[in-house]
Amino acid sequence: MEAEASAGPPGALAVSGLGAQVRSTVGRLYRRFRSERPEGGLGDAALDVLNWLHKTGPQTLTELSEVAQVTPASMSQSVNRLTSAGYVVRTADPSDRRKVLFRTTPEGARLAETTRARRDAWLEGRLGALSPEDQQVVARACAILATISDS
Repeated sequence: MEAEASAGPPGALAVSGLGAQVRSTVGRLYRRFRSERPEGGLGDAALDVLNWLHKTGPQTLTELSEVAQVTPASMSQSVNRLTSAGYVVRTADPSDRRKVLFRTTPEGARLAETTRARRDAWLEGRLGALSPEDQQVVARACAILATISDS
């Protein structure tokens, strides 16, 4: 039997609507991560592309569009912002000279690392304030959410 939102002690998670609760919480956490970024002119979409390129290495516009689930035209805007800011460069694909690969510059790599470090520090600080029991619950939830996201 599913628990209702009003059932149980205050602060207890309800089982009914669990999907909506997870979606809402993950969305709020994601927005909070996005607020932990360096000052500057890059928007969230461009920073996401920069971080992805830094993590995975050179990618084509099509590959970047597929990962971000946006149109190539939208991705082109993000890549153009990164290129004009000096964070990304275009290079020829060594396996197919007709294709263009995008890769981070040393300055782009530094910005990606700084952004990740800032976000990690914020989250580690919040997680460190939890009890060891709650940290274990979060670790278990992460494993379960990873299984769901990989399915």
